[in-house]
Amino acid sequence: MEKEKLKDYAHKLMFDMKEEEYETLQQEFDIILKQMDLIGEIPNIKEVEPMHFPYVTYEAKLRKDEVIENEVLTTGEVLANCEHVLNDQVKVPKVVE
Repeated sequence: MEKEKLKDYAHKLMFDMKEEEYETLQQEFDIILKQMDLIGEIPNIKEVEPMHFPYVTYEAKLRKDEVIENEVLTTGEVLANCEHVLNDQVKVPKVVE
């Protein structure tokens, strides 16, 4: 992946890195892309059903969600730890052009 493209993505995500960090990230992306190419070479890979979870769900022991009556947070309680609030909503920086 081109370094300029990485810098553009970083800018859009509102962070910046040192020049050597971009070089490291570029090397890591090159490795990931090579690994993706290797995965694509596996015979019949397109016939394998994608996993939705990183483990087999029929073996997982998940708890049931339980609704607890009268356990509702007020708007004030929800927003108490938010740094930026506007009209009873959490205000976040724009990240998409």
